[in-house]
Formats: sequence, C-alpha cells, structure tokens
Amino acid sequence: MSRASARHILVDSEEKCNTLKTQIEAGTDFAELAKKHSSCPSGRSGGDLGEFGPGQMVPEFDKVVFSAEVGSVEGPVKTQFGYHLLEVTSRR
Repeated sequence: MSRASARHILVDSEEKCNTLKTQIEAGTDFAELAKKHSSCPSGRSGGDLGEFGPGQMVPEFDKVVFSAEVGSVEGPVKTQFGYHLLEVTSRR
C-alpha cells in the first residue's frame, strides 16, 4: 500500500492561501509560514502531518498527496476545513 508524508498550511481564504504560496515560491520557509498562519494544530510543528495511507485524509487531500510531485507545493486545495497549501515530503 502507498504511504506518503506531507505538511500543510490551513487558512480560511483562497486569497490568503495564494499569498502564502507566492511567499514560499519566493523562498520563504514553508514551516515558518505554517507556524505563523496555519489554523491547524499541526502548524505548531511546521505543518507536518506525518505519514499516512490513502483514505486516511479527506478525499481532496488524497488526490493531491498521492499524485503531486514530491517536494512541490500544491494549492489552494479547498476542503470542508478551509484552504490548504500541501507539500508532499515523501511517498513510497
């Protein structure tokens, strides 16, 4: 079974998500932005979600995490919780 590790930043608007993505693309550290801006408790650890398998996260998450290139920052991804930036840190 596939396994992936990812980190994310959860915010309440698509606009804020896009602003943060632009900052990451310009070189700002993903983990630092997660600590400052993410409304998810994982923000305290830089947005790290640990390792998980298909079906353990909401479907919108799974679709990105199990298809995106490792190391790329994807989003905004809208879920029932808000808007996410996702970075797949590993997949096997």
